[in-house]
Amino acid sequence: MRGLDGLRGLAALYVVLFHCWLYAFPGYPDSSAPRVLDLLMFGRIAVVFFLVLSGFSLAISPARHGWRSGGVAQFLRRRAWRILPPYWAALAMSLVISLFVVPASHYGAPDGSSLIVYGLVLQDVLFAPTPNGAFWSIGVEAELYLLFPLILLVRRRFSAAAVVACVTLPVIVSGLMAPGANPVEGDNWLAPHLAPVFVAGVVGAGIVVASERVRRLPWGWFAVLAALPVLALGFIQGSVWTVRHYFWIDLAIAPAMTMLIAAVATGQPAFLVRLLTARPLQRLGDFSYSLYLIHLPIVLVVIRRVAPHFVAPGLHTFCFTLLLGLPVSVLTAWLFSQIFELPFKRNRSWKSLMAQSRPSTTVPEEQNQPPVPEATPSRGKSPSAPVT
Repeated sequence: MRGLDGLRGLAALYVVLFHCWLYAFPGYPDSSAPRVLDLLMFGRIAVVFFLVLSGFSLAISPARHGWRSGGVAQFLRRRAWRILPPYWAALAMSLVISLFVVPASHYGAPDGSSLIVYGLVLQDVLFAPTPNGAFWSIGVEAELYLLFPLILLVRRRFSAAAVVACVTLPVIVSGLMAPGANPVEGDNWLAPHLAPVFVAGVVGAGIVVASERVRRLPWGWFAVLAALPVLALGFIQGSVWTVRHYFWIDLAIAPAMTMLIAAVATGQPAFLVRLLTARPLQRLGDFSYSLYLIHLPIVLVVIRRVAPHFVAPGLHTFCFTLLLGLPVSVLTAWLFSQIFELPFKRNRSWKSLMAQSRPSTTVPEEQNQPPVPEATPSRGKSPSAPVT
């Protein structure tokens, strides 16, 4: 889908900016940052966007095939192959930085339980000191992947409304029964609360295979109209109110996100699709997962270990982090992706990966040709393409 990688890249970049804002100004959610920077306070919503986009992307192929996944075991194997290798590499990097350079959270340094819980991607089920504060959403995604085949089954057997109701009504009821409870990132058992936003993406993928009339609806403008009230309310009320009401904001913003993704997937508006398919955003989208995984330890090192030697706290530290931490995060993520992410995107098995990693051998073209008489020597023969 043209443009979806660009959306993913922008969302990952926004999460980096959010963490630069979050750790440069103390007191979150009552941030000491200037109000002009309130645009950067919606980091949780960016992660919600990732979940909506994930559900949408995974459901495109099933939507084209009668909402069938092609096999539960194969789907889970492919998800593990795609997600786990770079995640485990980022976990190792985060453990080293958190143990020897700068702690990742106020819960203290990670320990043996951190290695087990985060290594098995159980951080949404069991608590352990985190080596990387961004990893909470990976545990949520892992649980939603397990739920995905069941979501498709309900969608295929019943309807889109049925699958939305199954995951949304329990969340609404629990929110009404416990109005003071507001699940935040880092808490356990966030997957049930965030399942509706993932399902919103799954259901939205049906637009791609709908009739021409449905696909040509102005989904982009629908998204703007749906998002404006939610975002405006957050700006007006401020970061403290927004954080305390994420329980409802997540649900309210998911339809707008789904319609935006559907708009881009159907090629509209044209100017936005052209922007998202520009080479820089395409490249950023290629390693957006790596950027999400490893940026936070880098940002923390810059803010807590490097910046204090050069600039004053607050706004000066924030600007210093943008100038140093942001480009270092992007460059490091690109290098990280070349080793731990892209090879697993390009190959679907260890056999294929090992075959690609073997040194290529060049076979001269003359070896496959009959002998050339001495009287007519060959001219400018070039070797054939490498054989791997």
